[in-house]
Amino acid sequence: MSKLPHIPTSIFSVMSQLANEHGAINLSQGFPNFPVDQRLLDITKQLTHENTHQYTPMAGLPSLLEKISQLTYEKYTRKTDVATEILVTAGATQGIYTTINTLIKHGDEVIILDPCYDSYEPSVLVAGGKPFRIALNEDYAPNFNRIEAGITSKTKMIIINNPHNPTGRIWKENEFEALETLLEKHPQIVLLSDEVYEYISFTQPHISINTRPKLRERAIIASSFGKSLHVTGWKIGYLIAPEKLMQEIKKVHQFLVFSVSSLSQHVIASYLDIVDFDAIAKMYLQKRDLFRSLLEGSRFTLLPCEGTYFQVVNYEKISSKNDTDFAKELITHHGVATIPISVFYEDGTDKRMLRFCFAKTDETLVAAAEKLRRV
Repeated sequence: MSKLPHIPTSIFSVMSQLANEHGAINLSQGFPNFPVDQRLLDITKQLTHENTHQYTPMAGLPSLLEKISQLTYEKYTRKTDVATEILVTAGATQGIYTTINTLIKHGDEVIILDPCYDSYEPSVLVAGGKPFRIALNEDYAPNFNRIEAGITSKTKMIIINNPHNPTGRIWKENEFEALETLLEKHPQIVLLSDEVYEYISFTQPHISINTRPKLRERAIIASSFGKSLHVTGWKIGYLIAPEKLMQEIKKVHQFLVFSVSSLSQHVIASYLDIVDFDAIAKMYLQKRDLFRSLLEGSRFTLLPCEGTYFQVVNYEKISSKNDTDFAKELITHHGVATIPISVFYEDGTDKRMLRFCFAKTDETLVAAAEKLRRV
């Protein structure tokens, strides 16, 4: 019997496969197609010849845990206990899955804000919990009246994603204040904050839960070196949580993956000494601005992009087809792959929106935009 009988094959796999079949430019799945930093490759080459190939401690390589703690303090002035509050995971998705399956029991309710990344609901279902999907506002801001109305005595977790995939929106100060006020009324609720795009923000600084004392003692924060350092295939992420929560999460983690790729941990621990996250954000800002400028002559309407490496567009001036069919048409007839936004909603809300990934070479973006301007 299936635990996920109504969960289809991921749209990301579907669109990438269709793009491969038709030789389309793939702006669908969220992975860069440009080379990683040569310094990272040099460190990797060096460390492959050293004693870096055996199990690390379950919670993570000690030197990497120290670097994460240092980074968290430098960026957010939060002091973390290396031994009890940080866990290296096999990507942020594994960290999110492990967190949910640790803290959610059969019948517990979890509030998820739509549109949302597609791993949240299946993780809740496998844990035996009940997802409660609540739509964001038209501008993709959280609607706290709807959120509060959705809270019951069984609500045990709220999941937020900031900067937001798929829309690229960043939460504002007043929204965190409203969240703090709300959660003060409901001490049984923990917060899972997906912050994998934390170092890719443009128009305003990313506000991390790490900076919110009222929230962080009841919050689990998921981060991703794969996203931040554009090495998505390495599948290296980490969680930060107070000891009382992390202690339980580690119990499940040790029997799920035990420990994470040793070589990758050694390399990232060294690379964190030299990498400049501000430079990475500037690089993605250049790509965002390039892609947006290239689409100015098209019939697509561009939505704001405050963070992440995704650009959402509206195509209602072009077609009345539903977004999934139009996305497939873009691949088969125009040679560009994208992701329809409706798949991020529980009820398939279709506002004729598409998500393009601009974490690509400038040449790829130019070639894709040339095709899109002809649509």
